[in-house]
Amino acid sequence: MEPFLEELRLIECSLLPTEVFLFLEHCNGWAEALQSYASFGHSDSLEQLDLPLPGFHIGLENYNVWFEVTLPLSTSDKQNHTLVSVKGESISRDQQENWQRIIKERLRDIGDSEYPIYQLVTSHLLPMLHEELDRKVSETIPAQGEVSSERSSNFILSNTIHHALFTSHHLVSPTKRRNLQQWSLSLSVSGFAKVGYPGVIYAEGTQENIEEFVDNVKAMQWLALRLRFMEPVPKEGGSGYDALGRPHWKEFQKVGDIMGEMRRIGREKFVLEMGIGSSVGKVG
Repeated sequence: MEPFLEELRLIECSLLPTEVFLFLEHCNGWAEALQSYASFGHSDSLEQLDLPLPGFHIGLENYNVWFEVTLPLSTSDKQNHTLVSVKGESISRDQQENWQRIIKERLRDIGDSEYPIYQLVTSHLLPMLHEELDRKVSETIPAQGEVSSERSSNFILSNTIHHALFTSHHLVSPTKRRNLQQWSLSLSVSGFAKVGYPGVIYAEGTQENIEEFVDNVKAMQWLALRLRFMEPVPKEGGSGYDALGRPHWKEFQKVGDIMGEMRRIGREKFVLEMGIGSSVGKVG
């Protein structure tokens, strides 16, 4: 199994900051084995584990198209027996077929490589996703000076701006993470999610959009989900919006990153009052 771990480690180490690599939810044993392999160069416990086929998601943080890769148990013919499928929210059949054709062609071009999946993902699929996302963004962002006053007014901080904070036992599901990112875009909501254990979600936007965002989060299946507050944003302090009034969404891995972000926008007290930063590990 170590050849798989070596290739997975290569993929993990090659990722750019906005690229996401996550094991499928039933493959947590592989995540532990990879962590051991990364730390010690081997995984003594791997042979003792009854692991399923190694599988993972890979894609971009802020894009609703991603790839699901399932590797075979045997390394002898990895190229021909690896299953790579494209997934997406509202992706058309034509798009899926086009991506599957590209995957097949690129695997054929790669040939008898020692690390075919590493090459496929890092040299072909992820760069193509970046190009596609950049193209879509350029098509949707208006030229400088063309933003209407009506649209601009939606982003101006006023008494109608609200923010909300959730905590949960954990946040690891790729589906939940993609949903949060998509709702951020569609509802013009800024904020962040702290992934792992525990989970933390903070969002800022107009009252109407924050209320819809909160309802969306509650509608998903969560363990020990708690809405800590939903209230107007105080006039003092900073904002989660950028200089052009465009919302953005971030992901953090550590509680310390949450504290730094909230301190940056002048709202550190809101997480301290909730016990985050001192006892957040007891959530649930």
